[in-house]
Amino acid sequence: MRTTKVLAVAQAANSVGDGAFYVCSALYFTRVVGLSPTLVGVALTAAWAVGAVAGVGFGHLADRVGPRRVAVGLAVGTAAALGSFLVVRSFWAFLVAACVYACGQCGLAAARQALLAGLVEPRQRTRVRAVLQSVVNGGLAVGAGLGGVALHVDTPAAYLAVFAVDAVGFVVAAVVLRGVPEVAAVARTGRLGVLRDRPYALVALLNSVLLLYMPMLSLVVPLWVVERTSAPKWVVGLLFVLNTGAVVLGQVRLARGVTDLRTAARSVRRGGVLLLASCVVFSLAAGVPDRVAVVVLVVAAGVQVVGEMLHGAGSWEIGFGLAPADQQGQYQGFYGTGTAVARTVGPLLLTTLVLGGGVVGWLVLGVLFLAAALAMTPAVAWSRRAGASAAGKTIGVGA
Repeated sequence: MRTTKVLAVAQAANSVGDGAFYVCSALYFTRVVGLSPTLVGVALTAAWAVGAVAGVGFGHLADRVGPRRVAVGLAVGTAAALGSFLVVRSFWAFLVAACVYACGQCGLAAARQALLAGLVEPRQRTRVRAVLQSVVNGGLAVGAGLGGVALHVDTPAAYLAVFAVDAVGFVVAAVVLRGVPEVAAVARTGRLGVLRDRPYALVALLNSVLLLYMPMLSLVVPLWVVERTSAPKWVVGLLFVLNTGAVVLGQVRLARGVTDLRTAARSVRRGGVLLLASCVVFSLAAGVPDRVAVVVLVVAAGVQVVGEMLHGAGSWEIGFGLAPADQQGQYQGFYGTGTAVARTVGPLLLTTLVLGGGVVGWLVLGVLFLAAALAMTPAVAWSRRAGASAAGKTIGVGA
């Protein structure tokens, strides 16, 4: 399908740069920009909070003027924000640039999802989304390799080159996205209906809880490996490669069984069980010999990534399936705030829980994953009933 190929090329164009950015950004902001780690954390937390709110507004704009147009504009805006990082040297300039960057990323995600929803048949959306996720992970892995080279060189020029590559990637994505058809603007109201949709808000909240596996992988697991296990530090890189490789190879396969809201809720439940199991296994890596710890960590990461993929497949179908057809942009923007919430709240919450609580903390986190996954089924049913009721009232008024 040509549309899928074009969307995949656009995703690949900026995911490579993003992979390098994620690896190098912390050192760039501290060593080149000259900010303290605390100030960097404050600025990025504020930026992602602003981005989460802006994502809903940009999604609503996509409904009203067309998602392709908004996606192209936001890709260019994100490239400009990345370009500004090359010259900012003060906290306030950095904060503004970070806010523009986060708003661009969150809004672009919402517009892309709305574009996918408008161009792809409903029963094919999750499969296409799985293909795109595989492409993203492959691009992130390549980008992480480039970022590793920049870290090894460890000069301002190397870091600046990484940011420039990421900016160019978003420009390329903007150009590529112009090659897909525009989706007709169908929003019939100037109001943000998603903000009054309590059942959908509950679904989005539960999804945010499940997305805590993101800071768990990027922050908590590396710290756990280094501080609480006897495993060598290179295992952290091995676990990253295992995760990205598994998603590239397995996400599409695991998404094939998700075709409607019932199978989506089932996939999320299964994912929650595996996320609980992975937390239990991760906790067992402490206090054992180094070779045993390596095996335990690899097993835990393998279980976790299957749970992640099952959750992803179910979550995408739920996010699309519960959203009104004429408000996909704003609903996808709201649903996508889960990522920003996980990035904002997750680091402090999980480091306190796991590194402070040890094995008990891992078990609590696992139970939290399972509880959110199990609660997703009745929450989806509630949202589905509420949506059907609202549609019936609209038809009644129109009649």
